[in-house]
Amino acid sequence: MATVDDALEAALHQDDDASLDTAASLLAADPAADPELARRGREFLRRAWERGWQPADILRLVRRDLEDHHARLLSGLITEESRRYGNLTPRWRAQLAELPPPGPRPDRFSYATAVLELYRLLVRLPSIEPVGPVPGAPFVPVSGYEPRMLGRIRALLAKAEATTFPEEAEALTAKAQELMARHSVDDAALPRSASEAPSACRIGVDPPYETAKAILLDAVASANRCQAVWNSTFGFSTVVGFESDLEAVELLHTSLLVQGTTAMTRAEAGRRAAGRRRTKTFRQSFLMAYAARLGERLTEAAGSVTAPADLLPVLATREVAVASRTEELFPRTTSTRVRGVSDEAGWLDGRAAADAARVAPGRRRVGGGTT
Repeated sequence: MATVDDALEAALHQDDDASLDTAASLLAADPAADPELARRGREFLRRAWERGWQPADILRLVRRDLEDHHARLLSGLITEESRRYGNLTPRWRAQLAELPPPGPRPDRFSYATAVLELYRLLVRLPSIEPVGPVPGAPFVPVSGYEPRMLGRIRALLAKAEATTFPEEAEALTAKAQELMARHSVDDAALPRSASEAPSACRIGVDPPYETAKAILLDAVASANRCQAVWNSTFGFSTVVGFESDLEAVELLHTSLLVQGTTAMTRAEAGRRAAGRRRTKTFRQSFLMAYAARLGERLTEAAGSVTAPADLLPVLATREVAVASRTEELFPRTTSTRVRGVSDEAGWLDGRAAADAARVAPGRRRVGGGTT
């Protein structure tokens, strides 16, 4: 339709507000253009899927760079487009279930403006490393946690997050990691197809203090026989590993982040009561120390979960496969120097909190790169 063509030509290839207002006015004056405008949006989404993006990735960017009403527009667009696909991986379906509900539609000009702003973001998405098949493509289901095992781990971590006693949190988290490590060894013992390969997933690393959060995720990934690579530009880390290990990383990282934030808030309140005011530097130093100390603890405990001698070659082969898949996805990575730790009290409190959240991990690899 000519109206949509003219509006997109005016809005998508320029950044100024005048061209956006002109395009929105064209669309607002022509209600008959709405179906074609929605179809173009679904087309932009399909192109994003083909370039490696998934719903959670785009939603994260929209929330970072635009507004809440753009996120709700995106949710409706993704939901409508996803109805076309017969084959969706469990991870993709889980992302769809977490989309925000669509919101009320504003006046036509405001609606058209928001749609065009969203489309500007979609058409400019670059290609990124694929972590799964595009929707609708055939895929082979991979094994993960048994529902009962997953429920036990979730329950342990939920209790660790809720308790105000550090020793109890430590014991609960350690038990959860023990179950994860034991399941990982058991999973390696199962008969597998020779073609089975490591998977990958993306985990959001959101501001503030994203460097500390990325370091924490890398430590957790390494402890669970995975490798993590941080993309600071788009606010996520890609974690590579076998599916059951990826689930362990997602669960434990989320829990440790919650535990760390809770401990930081508690420690900060204590410091404020003593007359301290440097909130930002305290928090940054706290979380950096928390992440670094957890990495040390995970490294110290490497090998604490033993495997039968006949499984060692299998585990070694899986480790090589994960490293090879990571290298295939990320042939070029760079190291980032950690900066910004300037508050001694925050650093000391963060290390103490990491000791309280001590876990009993599996294997070792701390110190991932960035893209």
